[in-house]
Amino acid sequence: MTYSTQDGQVPEALAVEARGLGRYYRRGWALRDVSFRLPAGRMAALVGPNGAGKTTLLSLATHLIEPSTGTITLAGHHPGSREARRSTAFLGQQKALYPRFRVREILRMGQELNPTWHQETAEALVEGGGIPMNARIGTLSGGQSTRVAFALALGKRPRLTLLDEPLADLDPLVRHQMVDTLRDQARSDGSTVVMSSHLVSELEGACDYLLLINNGRVSLAGEVDLLLDQHRQVVTGTGDRWHRARLDGYEVIATTSGGGRTTSLVRVDHGLPPDTDHRTPTLEELVLGYLRTPDAPPLFTPSAQVTDRSEVAA
Repeated sequence: MTYSTQDGQVPEALAVEARGLGRYYRRGWALRDVSFRLPAGRMAALVGPNGAGKTTLLSLATHLIEPSTGTITLAGHHPGSREARRSTAFLGQQKALYPRFRVREILRMGQELNPTWHQETAEALVEGGGIPMNARIGTLSGGQSTRVAFALALGKRPRLTLLDEPLADLDPLVRHQMVDTLRDQARSDGSTVVMSSHLVSELEGACDYLLLINNGRVSLAGEVDLLLDQHRQVVTGTGDRWHRARLDGYEVIATTSGGGRTTSLVRVDHGLPPDTDHRTPTLEELVLGYLRTPDAPPLFTPSAQVTDRSEVAA
């Protein structure tokens, strides 16, 4: 779906859009007033602490639960619609596999249920793990079962792949291989991947988009390189008081001290004081800085912003 706007500009096609999205449980709000856009063709890292709302967001996107407020759409379609179901694959923490089925039977099921099925993709993922096609699912290790689940999801050739902590039971090498596979598929066919994970450092080289959720709200959203470019890690070998004075007038997100050094994550829209020791943060440093300061003002790049301008489907 494309959009025309009042100023005549045509934004990128959207994979996901949330407007005022919220989900309330008896214990309180899991998500509240969440609005963002995710352009199509991106590999997005969905990060945040336990209980932040990541799984709730993915459950809303896959129509496993209904929102209490607001809306979420996938390429302009309601998550429960036929169009959204056909073009979306979801792999959750609990792999929905039948233990008595053989691997080839699981793949055959995927072929029968999905008109866009690509058998070569599914078989390559299974064979890459040395998994026999006649093995029963119940006899496989956790890592092998995860590979089969990935084969079932990616064999569908989805336009949008949603992954909720899918790599926890894989060893580091296989995790890297699976992330590389996701990235390569997204690049080759222009599809979108949203991966929820605590392993921020492993996503840094693979993901080009970031959604950071904390306390049920989005703190950061947008292209990773743009978000990093708007921040600096400022380091001094002096005490906290002088350090804070040097950064007076700048938006300091978080400050840590130790080993005779004081380090601040600073949001910059103009130059830092002369002779300041600074560098661009890593993705992990950026995420940790905002997690340490939950009340820091949120930051969205232009592509992630939901505006109030009227938009009409072209």
